[in-house]
Amino acid sequence: MNRNNYIEANKDRFLNELIELLKIPSVSADSSFAKDTLKAADYVKEALIKAGVDLAEVIPTKGYPVVYAEKMVDASLPTILVYGHYDVQPATPYELWTTPPFEPAIRDGKIYARGACDDKGQMYMHVKAFEAMVQSDTLACNVKFMIEGEEEVGSSNLGPFCIENRERLKADVVLISDTSMIANDTPSIDVGLRGLSYVEVEVTGPNRDLHSGVYGGAVANPINILAEMIASLHDENKHITVEGFYDNVLETSQEDRDAMAKTPFDLDEFKKDLGINEVWGEKGFSTMERTGIRPTLDVNGIWGGYIGEGAKTVLPSKAYAKISMRLVPNQTGEEITEKFMKHFEKIAPAGVTVKVTPHHGGNPVLTPTDSVEFRAAAKAMETTFGKTPIPTRGGGSIPIVALFEKELGLKSVLFGFGLDSDALHSPNEHYGLFNFYKGIETIPYFFQYYAEMKKA
Repeated sequence: MNRNNYIEANKDRFLNELIELLKIPSVSADSSFAKDTLKAADYVKEALIKAGVDLAEVIPTKGYPVVYAEKMVDASLPTILVYGHYDVQPATPYELWTTPPFEPAIRDGKIYARGACDDKGQMYMHVKAFEAMVQSDTLACNVKFMIEGEEEVGSSNLGPFCIENRERLKADVVLISDTSMIANDTPSIDVGLRGLSYVEVEVTGPNRDLHSGVYGGAVANPINILAEMIASLHDENKHITVEGFYDNVLETSQEDRDAMAKTPFDLDEFKKDLGINEVWGEKGFSTMERTGIRPTLDVNGIWGGYIGEGAKTVLPSKAYAKISMRLVPNQTGEEITEKFMKHFEKIAPAGVTVKVTPHHGGNPVLTPTDSVEFRAAAKAMETTFGKTPIPTRGGGSIPIVALFEKELGLKSVLFGFGLDSDALHSPNEHYGLFNFYKGIETIPYFFQYYAEMKKA
């Protein structure tokens, strides 16, 4: 059967299979969902077997397992390593979801569920695109799948897995769909991702919670101190004040900034979508530049003291915050984490002690636009969208992209079909049915053009 006809004839089944996967609450950050996360791994393995792989395994790690599968059709053909993840972000706060996060609902041409776009919907496109290629006898490359279960908690066990399985993971390129494009009528391909440094800070004052009337004003309040310290991390120009933070930042050329400025972007629509009156950020840079080529520092959570119903006049012993820093080329997660720790400890006033605990991180990446893999991806999108995709810089971080280059010697193609408006990591996450099916249609063309260009 013609491949596109096969996709059209089976599109309802493809969607129903995705719905079943989305029902599984595979939240890797919460151990209470451990059984469900393992269940998702098994689901992916069985889906790959049904799609036509010759081998599929759920391979244990020190954390959640990696689902590995392959179909080797001809040793003389290129091999594509498809990466994705089956774990999802926590869905809290549940009350902000219009429909329950693990009861997928379709409305307005979109499927709403935790993981709909990040990354179950995008990962599953590859499973179904592979099936369509097998069934239509159009599989132009060997293919390997590596689908992990810890991307949302830092992929700490993926590095050791890659090192231990270098021979098995040999390939020519990594294909990843875990990013977004500009719009459904404006295809784009990310050629850069920011790195990440993620830390948790703890500020301790007195050795116990105190009565705020008896001790207030005489003893340092850790919440007040933490708020002041956090406020000091940006100056009046929204420039990050951590000592040495910008030392190694690769400044983007004016030529590249001018090219970025030509990317379609409606600032008013951006503000309307977010329900804000004004944008915020580093002086001298546009919104797109702030989210693509500049480093950032943001508080992701802050807590301490009494937060229950009613009043409790307490001066807390401790206060906490989680802080993430997005990094740009020439910065590294290790370097920035070290600089942040030294700076935060240095600015702590007398009367409190500070502890900084590093969590996960990763390094930024840039991919060349003149490579065979990028040109194949661009031609594939042009074939199905009727437009040449625009190279863009992604604001998010996928630490494993740098990992693949370091440990496997492989470049990655960031072949995302989501949209920035898909509410990733937020209540009411969704993924357009147009995007799901367009990805399934487009991915086989990448295989075809990549094989042709490698042979040429």
